[in-house]
Amino acid sequence: MAKRNTYFQDEVIERKIDIKQLKRVLKYLIPYKIVFYIVLILMLMSAIAAMVSPKVLGYIIDQVVPAGNYRELILCAVGMMFLMLFEIAMTFIHQRLMGEAGHGIIAEIRKDIFYKLQKLPFDYFDSKPDGKIVVRVTDYVNDLANFFTNYVVLFVIYIVKILVATVFMLSLSTRLTLVVMFTVIPMMFLVLLLRYSIRKLFGAHRAKISNRTAFLVECIMGEKIIKSYNRSEMSREIYEEIHDTSVRHWMRIVYRNELNTPIVEILWNVGTLLLYYVALKLMNAGDAAMTAGIVVMFTNYMTQFSGPLTQIAVIIQQLAQVTANLEQVFDTIDHPVSIRNSKKAVELKNVLGKVDFNAVTFSYEDDVTILENFKLHVSPGETIALVGPTGAGKTTVINMLTRFYDVMEGSVMIDGVDVRDATLESLRREVGVLMQDPFIFKGTILDNIRYGRNDATDEECIEAAKMVYADHFISHMPDGYKTELEERGDGLSAGEKQLISFARIILKNPSIIILDEATSSIDTETEALIQKALDIILKNKTAFIVAHRLSTIRNADRILYICNKGIAEEGTHEELMDRKGLYYALN
Repeated sequence: MAKRNTYFQDEVIERKIDIKQLKRVLKYLIPYKIVFYIVLILMLMSAIAAMVSPKVLGYIIDQVVPAGNYRELILCAVGMMFLMLFEIAMTFIHQRLMGEAGHGIIAEIRKDIFYKLQKLPFDYFDSKPDGKIVVRVTDYVNDLANFFTNYVVLFVIYIVKILVATVFMLSLSTRLTLVVMFTVIPMMFLVLLLRYSIRKLFGAHRAKISNRTAFLVECIMGEKIIKSYNRSEMSREIYEEIHDTSVRHWMRIVYRNELNTPIVEILWNVGTLLLYYVALKLMNAGDAAMTAGIVVMFTNYMTQFSGPLTQIAVIIQQLAQVTANLEQVFDTIDHPVSIRNSKKAVELKNVLGKVDFNAVTFSYEDDVTILENFKLHVSPGETIALVGPTGAGKTTVINMLTRFYDVMEGSVMIDGVDVRDATLESLRREVGVLMQDPFIFKGTILDNIRYGRNDATDEECIEAAKMVYADHFISHMPDGYKTELEERGDGLSAGEKQLISFARIILKNPSIIILDEATSSIDTETEALIQKALDIILKNKTAFIVAHRLSTIRNADRILYICNKGIAEEGTHEELMDRKGLYYALN
């Protein structure tokens, strides 16, 4: 039940406009500043064209129609058509330019967050469900793309239109301009309040979507386990509950949003009636400047003034959402990279394979120590086997050596160099790891083997596969080594996946090899063949083998039984069996 509840824990996100987040976007805007200047000019031209049309219409009503001048009426109609086409052309061009600039900006943000994910330490991924990370990289960034390619343009257009409309209205009548302001500004504030309430609902809805995505990703990744444990029905129930919760939040947004149109229409009609009333009063008072054409112009300008103002309220709501998304995206980009090259980092070269753990202490959580004052000294070419109960720290030992995590106290050294003082590139090059669950990438078998060394030839890849006896099953594949594999190696057995990963590590040819339960997915017959290959591969190389299958570690130079935060027993297989202690009990 505790696990079930984790799917209903919302990601805490502040839904308020954060100027700091917007300022950070400026560095992405700088390369497009000339584009923005051009767009601003085009917007101004488009807005002026839109404001001239009502003046032409007013002129027709006041001058052309009373005079019965059909020729001038046709010229005015042609002029209004030209203004409309000009406005459409300017709008099309500046939207095209802003769209390209917006996508360019988002492309840079996508690259930055992807590159950062490649550098982040394992503790970042340990602390967040995969689905919630996916939401940040996809959904949140997609929202940013939509905002920068659409809403930013509209926001600037609306501001320009409001300013231009205000200038045109003031040039015609100050009193009628005040009537428009008196009507439209309260309308904007009411819409803004409504959007604010919708924004809060939308924030809760996004949190529910994040929960749903996290659960969906987990179900896809664990599909086989779900089916094998008959959990399909329970997973369906959990998904429906999460989905229904998000739908309920969404419907609350829909119902609240439906109030927007009545508010705008009522206030706009009240404003129009008030405009007509004031205009009529001025006409009756003998104001010669107040004509039917002026009233028609103001009706048009009020539309051009109120529409942008109410839409700005909507954009402000979107802006709050965007800054919240930016906060999450920049949270990932800004996450400290604790595992990185130090300023004095050196290249590991000509590694002999001498490894020393000097009083190492480590814990994944502050209150749970896994290793404490752990000491181990390994000579070059020595094979060390690590056994012990689950969670005792066997994998932690190799995590320290590969620097997937950093020690909290003490040091881990290779050939006398602290791994924290070695460049990550050279450390990962000289230390090769074979995991219990091999990962197969989408691509050919050759591509997957070559992942161990990108410059390897096809012949070298094939030779590596032959060394671990993977050539037998590969040669029976439809296209041999050029057979396209699906994501995660679907269609291959667990043993076949592992054999490909063995070929990958052989091709890499590291100085220190780590096998973390690497033969657990291989049948006994295949394991015997691989053991022969390992005898060759591990010759003159330092090796660490984590295994529950004792058959894979009998020939190790030393076997360490790890428990109680350190080494409980140490010796060869024969020595430990003679002691009849903890290791003996495993057999």
